[in-house]
Amino acid sequence: MYTIAALYHFTRFTDPAAIKPALLKLCLAQKVQGSLLLAHEGINGTIAGPRAGIDAVLAHIKALPGCADLEWKEATRDHAPFGKMKVRLKKEIVTMGQPDVDPRAKVGNYVEPEDWNDLIRSDDVVVIDTRNDYEVAIGTFEGAIDPKTQSFGEFPQWWEENKDRFHNKRVAMFCTGGIRCEKSTNYLLGQGVEDVYHLKGGILRYLEETPAEESIWEGDCFVFDNRVSVGHGLVEGPHELCHGCRHPILPADKMRPEFEQGVSCHQCFHTTTDADKDRFRERQKQMRLKQERKAKLRGSL
Repeated sequence: MYTIAALYHFTRFTDPAAIKPALLKLCLAQKVQGSLLLAHEGINGTIAGPRAGIDAVLAHIKALPGCADLEWKEATRDHAPFGKMKVRLKKEIVTMGQPDVDPRAKVGNYVEPEDWNDLIRSDDVVVIDTRNDYEVAIGTFEGAIDPKTQSFGEFPQWWEENKDRFHNKRVAMFCTGGIRCEKSTNYLLGQGVEDVYHLKGGILRYLEETPAEESIWEGDCFVFDNRVSVGHGLVEGPHELCHGCRHPILPADKMRPEFEQGVSCHQCFHTTTDADKDRFRERQKQMRLKQERKAKLRGSL
């Protein structure tokens, strides 16, 4: 059984590059896989591995400067959700492109999952989904506004173009695990919005803690690992990933004429070029050959 830990933490790393070698070495030694991002503003990522390995890595991260109060969310899976381990250096641990945004200074009001339903059902509250369009497409909260952004970096422009719609309203926002809301609420406070709220722990904590019969979540929640989506209780959802566009698809979508394994689906068939598709086919071919070589090696042992 694999333990999956999703985490983020805003702190000040003077030299993120100096943190990377020991962190990566420990993950590899503990057979932990996944992806961790390091930047001057902190750490973000999802990892999976044996219980002891995850505990060792989390203890190491908690010992980093300013990370003693690190929080994370866990789930389990009976097979590996990642194929390898990556620790990458980035300018931001979640890209918004707003250099003045600093969640360490101030963020919106945290709302516990058990209080979320009452808040977003209030007449004077507007609720905004800060995730990307392909994430929103497979699930969101009842009545939430979809900005239809393709990346989080588009959110500030969307807000500037739409802010007049929300005059005299309290603004509640949510995202997968909470990290995008840390930045978006700080951004709105900087724009003069006074009453800003966000779901503590994000959708994942809401789905983990809220009984299905009390939930106003509709659909599934996209996650950035091989589970692709989860539902209430963080049970793995029905979605798969199109490896042409990295967007979620349902098993029925594989029956559509635009679908080609590892190459395209109905969402990207008309947006990728023939050269793109040829490149994806070659990638798929190499993956298949690699799997066949591994199978032959196992058979000869």
